[in-house]
Amino acid sequence: MSTVLITGSSRGIGKEIARKFLENNFNVVINCKNNISELNDTLEELKKISANVIALPCDVGDFQAVTNMFDSAEKYFGEIDILINNAAVSYFGLFNQMDYLDIQNLLSSNLMSVLNCTRLAIPSMIKNKRGCVINISSIWSISGASCEAVYSATKGAVDSFTKALAKEAGPSNVRVNSIACGVIDTDMNSRLTKEEKQEMIDNIPLSRFGKPEEIAELCYFLCSNKAEYINGEIIKIDGGFL
Repeated sequence: MSTVLITGSSRGIGKEIARKFLENNFNVVINCKNNISELNDTLEELKKISANVIALPCDVGDFQAVTNMFDSAEKYFGEIDILINNAAVSYFGLFNQMDYLDIQNLLSSNLMSVLNCTRLAIPSMIKNKRGCVINISSIWSISGASCEAVYSATKGAVDSFTKALAKEAGPSNVRVNSIACGVIDTDMNSRLTKEEKQEMIDNIPLSRFGKPEEIAELCYFLCSNKAEYINGEIIKIDGGFL
């Protein structure tokens, strides 16, 4: 049985990705940094689908913490076959008013988390000549978003890393792709007022926000044998917004 590790999976997109893989007979490792209570609630909910799921909280921006998480995951399920780098935080505000610690937090949570987890997952994938890495990115990596300059920069870096690593790992039959999400109905967008949400919807040709379940479906497809020739892609899913 293959094993998938999903960072930032106590809620939202990560939780739905975990549910999708668990429903399809994978071993699943879920993770979050801060909200341990919510992570445990998600664990209990997912256990109703299958017992093949564990929760390993850690700060994925911390390489030693990630090393410990991978060690624990491998003790339970063996080597990681699929890595979904989903953990991220947002910040809305003018760049020239950002605190240095806010910048560091975005770099750690959104970029270093991807590098740390992938660095530990990729050796066994290359050795076994199989595996997938999916990086959950954003359309702001493509267009940039006003008042989200550093967030946009971190996602742009993730997409560049995706394309470069796909070239390195491809000869070993390891695929690396990125999903550039549009406006998805998650807690990350809870800061928006009703009027702001409607304004965004008015600019989306499909006239609605995306659903976490739709990201999970695409993620699962990209890791399946139906997508064996898809590698190094930044796949936009935004209802036609861009």
